[in-house]
Amino acid sequence: MINLILFDEPNIRTALLPFTFTRPVSGVRIGIQTITEKWNTRLSADASFLTESYLQPKFPHRPADDNVYINGAVCPTEELVTAVSQLSQEEALVTPDGLLLALRTSKSHEQAPTLTDAQRTRTFEAILTIVRHLPDLFVYNGEQIRADFAFLTAGRKSQPITDPHTRVYAPENVFIEEGAVIRAAVLNAEGGPIYIGRNAVISEGTVMMGPFALCDQATINWGGKMRSNTTIGPYCKVGGEVSNSIFFGYSNKGHDGFLGNSVLGEWCNLGANTNNSNLKNDYTNVKLYSYATNQLEDSGRLFCGLMMGDYTKAGISTMFNTGTVVGVNVNVFGAGFQPKHIPSFSWGGAAEGISAYRLDKALQVVRETIARRGIELSPTDEAILQTIYQLTHPQS
Repeated sequence: MINLILFDEPNIRTALLPFTFTRPVSGVRIGIQTITEKWNTRLSADASFLTESYLQPKFPHRPADDNVYINGAVCPTEELVTAVSQLSQEEALVTPDGLLLALRTSKSHEQAPTLTDAQRTRTFEAILTIVRHLPDLFVYNGEQIRADFAFLTAGRKSQPITDPHTRVYAPENVFIEEGAVIRAAVLNAEGGPIYIGRNAVISEGTVMMGPFALCDQATINWGGKMRSNTTIGPYCKVGGEVSNSIFFGYSNKGHDGFLGNSVLGEWCNLGANTNNSNLKNDYTNVKLYSYATNQLEDSGRLFCGLMMGDYTKAGISTMFNTGTVVGVNVNVFGAGFQPKHIPSFSWGGAAEGISAYRLDKALQVVRETIARRGIELSPTDEAILQTIYQLTHPQS
């Protein structure tokens, strides 16, 4: 059995903040699964991680005598899995532009491996999905839904739709896991597959367009308008209109309002009538805040919406501009378009001004938030949040 270790490439990790404040790179969800889950299922492995030191207590590094270090930003394909399994000791697999994809080694690395750690290299020529920048998550989400759908449903039989008031177009492209409930909905899979996870709920009046993924225990509220290339992660509760967006898990957008070309982490909440812009009026590329340069940079994308880190909340009728980046554990509210970047552990909004969120108050809100789902804040998770606070508020 392969001893799989997923490593964070430092530049990619920085580019994927704020999501990688609270998880390794491979912990991001794209398609139906996280990248970690993709590799675990395809290699029948139990990955460990080489990530930031403050994350290691939750995401441990477990080296052995024969390790395969894999870049956590790379989504597996059948060809790549085969190439990785054929690596010899101290051999690396690289892209044509020199990005390290995988390294098989008997050594234990304390930092992300590089090409200099290999005795031999082999170039992998086939096209891959590599999450290098924040917009890549929603840009490649549709194709990853297709890839995950094909892998997860191969040779399996979908549960039937028994509701007489639900209409399905291209039912051969719809897969429903056990326990899912669908009531008076329209599921159109003509443009791509629709995956419905275990015990998921699709409420009355929902219209859903594939490619689309509704993960385990997630809910679409009444009258939801779910557009294509969208993933609703586990335990999320979502309503209103959502297009080409990803919810990692445990997040809520329970009411009307538009969310497009956006990514929300875990334990986020959007108040009623929260909306985001995903296209500029002058049709120029959207600029997005970069944690590498601490300024707005050209995203190279015409469409780009909201990037929101874990544990962040937005009050009712909050308006987010194109290319807004909001950090971890932010409470944002008030009139007018919010700033294009709101740092982690902040409180307030454009009209009221933004100030630092008291750490004790922020942690108490986290405890109350997750307690609503019957979960307690672990000492490990609390320590991670305290470290993020110190990293983002060095003057405190």
